[in-house]
Amino acid sequence: MERYSKNLRPCLSQLKPYVAGKGYTEISRKYGLKPGDIVKLGSNENPYGPSPKVKEAMAQISPERYPEPEELIEALSKYTGFPEEQIIIGAGMDGVMDTLTRLFLGPGDRSLVHIPTFSYYEILTRLAGAEPIASKRGPEFQIDMDVPSGTKMVFLCSPNNPTGNVVSESEVQEVAEKTDGIVFLDEAYIDFADKSLADLARSHENIVIGRTMSKAFGLAGMRLGYAIAPEWVADQYRRAAPPFFGVTCASVAAGVAALQDLGYMQRTVSMIRSERQRLEKVTQAHASQGNFIYLATEDTSAEVSEAMLKRGVIIRDCRSFRGAGDHHIRVTVGTPEQNRRFIEAYQSICK
Repeated sequence: MERYSKNLRPCLSQLKPYVAGKGYTEISRKYGLKPGDIVKLGSNENPYGPSPKVKEAMAQISPERYPEPEELIEALSKYTGFPEEQIIIGAGMDGVMDTLTRLFLGPGDRSLVHIPTFSYYEILTRLAGAEPIASKRGPEFQIDMDVPSGTKMVFLCSPNNPTGNVVSESEVQEVAEKTDGIVFLDEAYIDFADKSLADLARSHENIVIGRTMSKAFGLAGMRLGYAIAPEWVADQYRRAAPPFFGVTCASVAAGVAALQDLGYMQRTVSMIRSERQRLEKVTQAHASQGNFIYLATEDTSAEVSEAMLKRGVIIRDCRSFRGAGDHHIRVTVGTPEQNRRFIEAYQSICK
């Protein structure tokens, strides 16, 4: 192995694997629980799933054929109100970001990341051979408006994962005007928030708005992401993107069908927002505009998370988020019954 491992890129030694939320199989085996008795509130999935039209559409696909993403791009254009020339797609938002970072980051470059936030921004930066500069958020999770000179990319997440707060339009504009780099505004959870800032992509040539169909549309398993980008960025993206943008026949069919049933998506979002308010009131959590809440714990987050798992409730221990510390958990908003299970367990553990 040593003979060949020397060929590995040096940046790999600086990487920590992305930590995903725990799943049914892992918890079922570890604690001897039946999968049906487990409540999964650790991965920010939509508990209601996608529109019924999605399954109907997927039953009609021809898996022996290569995907035809043009129909999806057209549907996303109609949904967002932006021309097709500004729509880019990928295998999840992580796939979109992977291609974008390869466009703009290289050895010696720097990105700016406001922590705690989605850890994949740092992973992609280091894979590009660049250096992520971490900026610690304030007590209300606000961002520092300074942008170090020479920054090639700024990652902003709004609503932010895991804290749930948003950045204002004026803050994004100020950041964009302070740098010659690209500002990537991650709006993965924007359908659960009060306002999108996508229109900034019309007025600023260095702002890209990232989106996903994993959350509000309930298509996490389809790995379908997209972004709204200035035309000059989108043009370069199409040069560097993988064949068929990394999407599949199934994900294209699912995405198009989901976009044809916006009423279903909007109903599930409304239910999630209502339940979010209930959870915030009961737990006194930080105000959130995502489909999750962010809670401070007296005991360590590891202890609280473990105690929850023993009761069959999966939540997210936020220690894996750089800058979150050892006393925060993130809880996905589930159905009323799932949330009842969480509240009972939480109140029993965190008396």
